[in-house]
Amino acid sequence: MQRTVWLVFGAVLVGLLGVWLVAFARPYSFHGSLIDPPVPAPAIELSRADGSLYWLSDQQGKLILLFFGYTTCPDFCPATMAEMKRVKAELAAYADLLEVVFITVDPQRDSPERTQSYAAGFDPQFIGLSGSEEELSPVWKAYGVYRQIQEGQSALGYLVDHSTRVYLIDPAGNLRLTYSYGTPPQDIAADIRQILKEK
Repeated sequence: MQRTVWLVFGAVLVGLLGVWLVAFARPYSFHGSLIDPPVPAPAIELSRADGSLYWLSDQQGKLILLFFGYTTCPDFCPATMAEMKRVKAELAAYADLLEVVFITVDPQRDSPERTQSYAAGFDPQFIGLSGSEEELSPVWKAYGVYRQIQEGQSALGYLVDHSTRVYLIDPAGNLRLTYSYGTPPQDIAADIRQILKEK
């Protein structure tokens, strides 16, 4: 009888161990669209509010969330920037390793100062970048950003239709993931924690 009990106990223990091994041996599943293998993030050299240039190549060691929008956007942009603030809050101790960068798709209205003021309205450490259309066009193209001005569509004069993906650049300067609009902030934060474990 006692031997049977030990056999049953042993079988249960082995079963639990098997479940544990399967759960923890399973590879991590990212929540965004994974770029595999990673590719170097396209260059960004754009104006800051203080007149200096922001060089993406100087940001290695940081993890960057990049979003393209405009300061008079009525919907997607404020919602996405608010989510970026929540991502930073989710990261807690890792928050200092994160850099959120907002690049305008409306240079006619968004000066570097205005773009920075908008980004900082969500978090003082968020970075807003602008430039001339000639300076911005190669960046939009490199990241596959869609933008189309819709004349006379609002009291502000015009709206800008634009793509709404968020880009994640890893500490080595590689483009690793993109996220569709509405991806939960906790999912993005989980992916960031996973990438930071790779260091």
